[in-house]
Amino acid sequence: MKRVVITGLGIYSCLGKSLDEVRDSLYNGKSGIIFDPVSKEMGFRSALTAHLDVPDLKGVLSRNQRAFMPEQAKYAYVATAEALKNARIDQEWLDSHEVGLLYGNDSTADAVVKSVDTMREKKNTTLIGSGAIFQSMNSTVTMNLGCIFKLRGINLTVSGACASGSHAIGLGALLIRNGLQDCVVCGGAQEVNPYSIGSFDGISAFSMREDEPTKASRPFDRDRDGLVPGGGAATVIIESYDSAVKRGAPIIAEILSYGFSSNGDHISVPNVEGPSRSLQMAIREAGIDIREIGYINAHATSTPVGDKNEAKAIAEVFCDYKPEVTSTKSQTGHEMWMAGASEVVYSMLMMKNDFIAANLNFENPDEDSAKLNIPSQRVSKHFDMFLSNSFGFGGTNATLIVKNL
Repeated sequence: MKRVVITGLGIYSCLGKSLDEVRDSLYNGKSGIIFDPVSKEMGFRSALTAHLDVPDLKGVLSRNQRAFMPEQAKYAYVATAEALKNARIDQEWLDSHEVGLLYGNDSTADAVVKSVDTMREKKNTTLIGSGAIFQSMNSTVTMNLGCIFKLRGINLTVSGACASGSHAIGLGALLIRNGLQDCVVCGGAQEVNPYSIGSFDGISAFSMREDEPTKASRPFDRDRDGLVPGGGAATVIIESYDSAVKRGAPIIAEILSYGFSSNGDHISVPNVEGPSRSLQMAIREAGIDIREIGYINAHATSTPVGDKNEAKAIAEVFCDYKPEVTSTKSQTGHEMWMAGASEVVYSMLMMKNDFIAANLNFENPDEDSAKLNIPSQRVSKHFDMFLSNSFGFGGTNATLIVKNL
């Protein structure tokens, strides 16, 4: 079985448009959450959202290439270009190797809505435009990135709800571990527009703290009242250790394991047993003592039941050992299909810079979060291993364990 290492990272999020910007935001406890008046005008109960500017790729990509890309594909392009640069991979190397692509994305709402609106209004399908079909497919990110970067390995979109990004990285690691690929571009992307999250607002999933946007996302806090939607894209370049050494790549970490499970229960309400099995599988497959894990990036989205059950699962698995546990969603909101990948990037930035970002707005624990070590202020700490959880609708769970190198 081959070792799987990380050689490049890229990010485009509400915390920044580059690794350096995001690192600084994490360190300084900056929130990317705002009140969006457009959402309120559209009838949203809660107009809270993470704020992102859609990248202007004019002059970077051709007009035809841009025509095929919805919002989240543009985020993914920027994140992937940064990750490849940091991994010291140029187009010549991509052209001469079979590099794979696995990216998490579970919906494309904006492009679909615009196409349907045109069809209904104009009564003429030719006016929808030739790029609409490529923008509206769930596989839009991988089809665009695969063509732009001319990738010739596996090309697949991973659709696993809010665990999509984690599953993409985990599945990529399995392919490399078993010798089926030497290098895989992995990640997750989420569009940030009202059409993409209106149904969530409709089931009262969002926080109603509109008067205090930066205090609305409060994972594990007793007074949490719902999540805040976010998005963007994050890319992680993973390779076999042998491939990385051969090309003199910057080896920055190793993916030790990928745990996964399904709750087999309610479609939207998480339980404890499923996440617990995902955690246990990741620890078992990594072959480590749990006390080697210096930090846990929790899935915790700031929902009453989700945070409660994850806290129970972590406490159950880690018993009397209490490493720091935080949810970076306190700063970003819930980045959904992107979250599993972005939280690996966030955790890597913390691990490489010897700190743990504060769990913002954690003021009062409840009976379950009180059993965990959740810092409400930034912690200066050197650690060489972290665990990251991602859970999604339908009861899909993913856990990754990553070691510093």
